Amino acid sequence: MLSQSQIKHITALKVKKFREEFNQFIAEGTKLVMDMADSQFQVAGIYASGEWIVANLPLIRKKNIPVFETVPREMERLSALSTPSPVLAVVNIPSDNDLKSKFDALFCTSSLYGAETLVLALDDIRDPGNFGTIIRIADWFGIGTILCSESCVDLYSPKVVQASMGSITRVTVIRCKLAETLNTLSGRFTLSAHGEGLPVYGTFLEGDSVFSQTLTEHGIVVIGNESRGISPDLVPFITHKLFIPSFGSSAPGKAESLNASIAAAIICAEFRRGK
Repeated sequence: MLSQSQIKHITALKVKKFREEFNQFIAEGTKLVMDMADSQFQVAGIYASGEWIVANLPLIRKKNIPVFETVPREMERLSALSTPSPVLAVVNIPSDNDLKSKFDALFCTSSLYGAETLVLALDDIRDPGNFGTIIRIADWFGIGTILCSESCVDLYSPKVVQASMGSITRVTVIRCKLAETLNTLSGRFTLSAHGEGLPVYGTFLEGDSVFSQTLTEHGIVVIGNESRGISPDLVPFITHKLFIPSFGSSAPGKAESLNASIAAAIICAEFRRGK
């Protein structure tokens, strides 16, 4: 049985204000908890049914993570899911200094050769499902870093964490002032002895078809807001405009646009095709 203070603390982490106050978030489900335990994230505690604890005792002992047995009615209160999982982890949020060091390590040279080949930049992504799914897509296509604007939905929202399906433990997400960051990077990097600048790709309705372009192995791909697209202050930094053409009917009622995560998947697939 958990104490009331434990239950109150964990349920508070469903709210952004308290995640920021306690510097912690929750992850639910066996796969997510296992991924967290095997990652660089620090797991503060695991809350699980007795059956789950017995089945996973070797991992728990190996990682030396505090474990608390729960009963079903407690998990119903703790869970952010419609159907509670038998296990939930409370995880510490990495410090800003940790993220800054990762950023500096990633962008510390004058060339991207030998560093990250491709980076995603998310501009004002507001839907938690989209954000988490894009992290999962980046993981699938071997993209290890995502930059996101300060207006994006909270990375540690339960819905974002859940939608990432564990990829949040393998992809570094750096929240930043995106316009300032793109400005800095565009001036810092060259990709050849001829002084070619860092390519910054963006998705636009008036761009060139992504299926007909020669895409580079290095660069940044900006994915815009679900309804408004890429913010005007980022447009000057875009060197290549990409467009995903529609092959559907021109009859009334056809799809107006693609979901941001679907667009990201198509773009990433094109960058990786033939590589």
